[in-house]
Formats: sequence, C-alpha cells, structure tokens
Amino acid sequence: MPSSPASERLDLQRVWPLRAAVRGRRSARERVARLRRRGPNIVQCALAAAAAWAIAHVLLGHEAPFFAPVAAVIVLGQSYEGRLRRTGEVVVGVALGIAVGDLLVSWLGSGVWQLAVVVGLSMALAVLLDAGQLLVTQAGVQASIVTSLAAPAAVGLDRWVDALVGGAVALVVAALLPTAPLMRPRRLAAAAAGELAVLLGEAARAAKEADGDRAQAALDRARAGQRAFEDLRPAAEEALEGLRLSPFRHRHRPGLETVRDLAVPLDRAMRNVRVLLRRVTVAEQRGEPLPAELWSLLEELATSARLMSEAVDAGRRDDELQDDLVDLGRRAGVLGTQRLGLSGAVCVGQLRSTVVDLLQVGGWTTEQASDAVPPVD
Repeated sequence: MPSSPASERLDLQRVWPLRAAVRGRRSARERVARLRRRGPNIVQCALAAAAAWAIAHVLLGHEAPFFAPVAAVIVLGQSYEGRLRRTGEVVVGVALGIAVGDLLVSWLGSGVWQLAVVVGLSMALAVLLDAGQLLVTQAGVQASIVTSLAAPAAVGLDRWVDALVGGAVALVVAALLPTAPLMRPRRLAAAAAGELAVLLGEAARAAKEADGDRAQAALDRARAGQRAFEDLRPAAEEALEGLRLSPFRHRHRPGLETVRDLAVPLDRAMRNVRVLLRRVTVAEQRGEPLPAELWSLLEELATSARLMSEAVDAGRRDDELQDDLVDLGRRAGVLGTQRLGLSGAVCVGQLRSTVVDLLQVGGWTTEQASDAVPPVD
C-alpha cells in the first residue's frame, strides 16, 4: 500500500537529523585530521613569531616590532616550498614599500589621494621588477602603512630590519624543529598502494560475480581518489625543499627521493586499474564472460598491492614480494595466450601492466620490470 505524503514527510523528518548527525561527525573528524596535519606548522609559526618579536624588541630595542612576527609567519606559510624565495620577497617588498612611501609622503604629504598614489606606485614598481605576488603585496602593504602613519625614516628602517629578523628566525625554526612534512610523502605513497589494493579487490569480486554495478562503484571511487596520487610528488618535493634548510636531517634525502619517484608508477597503476574496472563494467553490460582465472589473479594482485603498501610504509624492500609479482605476471601472460573475448583480453593486459607498475614501486627500474613481464606473443 503506497505511503501517504504525510507519512513520507514524517520519514524525512526522522532521517534528516540522522543524516545531519553523520555529516557532523564526519566533518568533525576531517577537521581534527586537518588540525593534526597542520599542527607542526602551527607550532612553528607560533614559536617563530614569539622569537622574532623578542629579538627585535629586546635585543634591537624596537618599540613595536609588529612586522617581525608577521614576516616570520608569512615565510613559514603553509609549506616548505620556496621559503628562501619568500624570505627575500618579504624583505625586498618591505624595503621597496618603505622607500617609496617615505619619499612620496615627504613630498606629497598624507591623505586619501596620496595613499592611492603611493600604494599604486609601489606595487607598480614591484611588478616592473618582475617580482612575485608576495613581493608586490608587501610593497603595497608597507607603502600604505608609511602613508597612513606618516612614520619617520628611522622607524621605516626599523621595519625593514624587523622583516629581516622575522625571515631569519623563520628559517632557523624550520631547520631545527622536526615536522610532519618529512613523513607525509611516505604515508601518501603507502595510502596510494593501499587504495590500489582495495580497488583491485573490488575488481576481482565484480569480475567473479559479473557485477557491473560494483565495478562502476569502484571506478567512481578511483576517480574520486585521484587527488591522493596527484599530491604525492608535490609533497615529496616540498619535504626535499625543507631538507635544504636543515643541516640536521640530510640523512632523510635518499628516502624522500625514492618516495618521490614512486609517484609515476603509482599513478600509472591507478590509471591501469581504472581502465580495468571500466572494462569489467562493459563486459557485464554486454554479457561477455570473463575467465575464472582472471578474478583469481586479480585477488592475488590485490594482496600483493596491500603487502606493497606495508613495505612502502615501513621503508623496506620486499624481494619475495617482487618474485611473487613476477610469477603473477607470468601466469597472466599464459592466460593472455588463450582465446579471450575483447573485454577479457583488455583486462588481462591491464593486469599485467599493473604488475609492471608495482614492480617499479617495489624498487625495480622500468627496464627490469618490463623485461620480467614481457608482452604476450
């Protein structure tokens, strides 16, 4: 018996609070996770800001060195990438803004239209110097401060020194304090391999049960999760940039370079798995049977990807796992020589390509991996 509009509204009134509660819990977990990821950087910024203020105020005698902590926070920013460049841009931008501001204020005086002229000219000069956006912004900010406060030249020089102090303190703090960005690339790589394992497992079950909806759901998940794979290389480059600033952690460089190089084979593996999932979906839609050996091999490959994730996370090389992958690729090659339909042949080809990718994740070169899993004649 169909439900009445009143009962449907009642059901929605019951469901909506539950959905809102679930979304609220998920949102809270995401915010806490985001805080944990950014926590080390927040600690860096707080310590650097306090130290920069203390140095400029206590040691240098500046009465209100507001720009020292500001410069420290700007330089530390959200990541390691380009901190040396950012330091230079902050210091040069402050110097340019102060110089133009002091010169024009002494000539034009202070006022609304003078502020517009000084800020516009300072930023235009920064652009003509082929400066980055940070330098241009700092030039405009300092020019506006000089014009608004009509500060004397001595105070302007103090602000430039404050900026230099803040930038220097930020670099020292970044070099001395251990931070999560050094660990994040390896965790991202391990998570990417783990995601491959999940998707391969879903592909195996979808192929076994001829479940096109399951394969499509896994394909949608793979597309939505592509961001994690794209973040790996930038995260590794960011961590390597951080090592340039620290003389105490250079021992991490070889490991980070290795993790950075995993981005390419992991990305290729994900693309191969997406094609495989798409073909499993097409096979079900067209009623094309897939060989039983295929889903069995996919289950084995899912297990290998999970073990690879654990090896990457631990920073070790698993030679036994490499041998198992080679054997899996060989057996997939034997399957590929049989009479298969189009979908079956495509799935076997993508499976073998994924084996080659995982061999490279395990530490082999492209040539070694390709030679171990040669094309099917």
